[in-house]
Amino acid sequence: MTGNRRRSRRDWVVDSLLFLAAVFGSLLLYDAGDRDPVSSGLLALDFISGMVLCFALWFRRRWPVQLAILGAIATTYSDAAGAATLILVMSVTIYKPLRATLWVFLANAVSIVIYTEVRDKPEPWGVTIGFSVAIYAAVVGWALYIRSRRQLLQTLRDRADRAETVARLQAQQAQLRAREELAREMHDVLGHRLSLLSVHAGALAYRPDASAEEVGGAAEIIRASAHQALQDLREVIGVLRAPVGELPQPTFADLPVLVEDSRRAGLPVELDFDADGPLPDHVGRTAYRIVQEGLTNALKHAPGEAVRVRVVGAPGNGLEVEVVNPAPNRRTGEGQGLLGLAERAALVEGRLEHGRTPAGDFRLAAWLPWPA
Repeated sequence: MTGNRRRSRRDWVVDSLLFLAAVFGSLLLYDAGDRDPVSSGLLALDFISGMVLCFALWFRRRWPVQLAILGAIATTYSDAAGAATLILVMSVTIYKPLRATLWVFLANAVSIVIYTEVRDKPEPWGVTIGFSVAIYAAVVGWALYIRSRRQLLQTLRDRADRAETVARLQAQQAQLRAREELAREMHDVLGHRLSLLSVHAGALAYRPDASAEEVGGAAEIIRASAHQALQDLREVIGVLRAPVGELPQPTFADLPVLVEDSRRAGLPVELDFDADGPLPDHVGRTAYRIVQEGLTNALKHAPGEAVRVRVVGAPGNGLEVEVVNPAPNRRTGEGQGLLGLAERAALVEGRLEHGRTPAGDFRLAAWLPWPA
């Protein structure tokens, strides 16, 4: 503790109690030493020195070492200074390095030897020195215990603060990862919906001879897709506004519905689905997203062309997902959607591959683990 810190209410209480205890102890020691064969002048100096050191205790937080040395000097002749000096030695031990404690202890040990010569005690000097050193040693030992306990409590507080900081940082990182996941969800969900809109809008633009029934059907699909896209966007914005939350996730059971939506959009989809069993949710969502991305890309790059979707697997053997469609104008570069799918597959310890087949079709395939 340093003297630059403002004294708290607890500090005032502790300092007041120590001051009163020092005054009471000084009076007792002075009364006991009043019977020594010394001059009245030395007795008066004894009393004055003891009271001065008691008042000096109010400054022990600012100058503990200096006041403890002053106490060692005063105890060479003063009994009344003993109580305040013990408190000063204890303060040095608690607040200052151990080297300072050692020097103060040695200074007080020397003062005890000088004291036995100045006061001419009737007891043998060995008894006086031994008793005094034992008291100082007991005070220093108690102060070292208090010091170690305070250091332990401070260490625990520091650890708690660090743990709180780490937890806060981990929460922030988790939130960032959630935001990244939301970005992927926005790409997957809205990309698919908007692809359906684009296909049907393009069909209306390039088929001016379409019948009223065909125009009405396409317009109804456009309306339904736009409405669903707005609903998805509202859900995303709602999650982003909330401190904690997740976007509603599709399930593996929704995959046939996804295929049927693409068929209604005019995309011929051939589905080979043979996967029954307790598939983990995170694996099922990954399979759903892979099929969704494949259908979305087919709508963008090969509208109206037949698409083959194969989802086959069993517990213990893994799940195979494959989407194949003609892609005469498809570029070979990887888009953000395919990069995101590769990350999704890696997160569930699966594999993803894509590229052209020897027949010129585009193939998106993945193997995902399915525990037995």
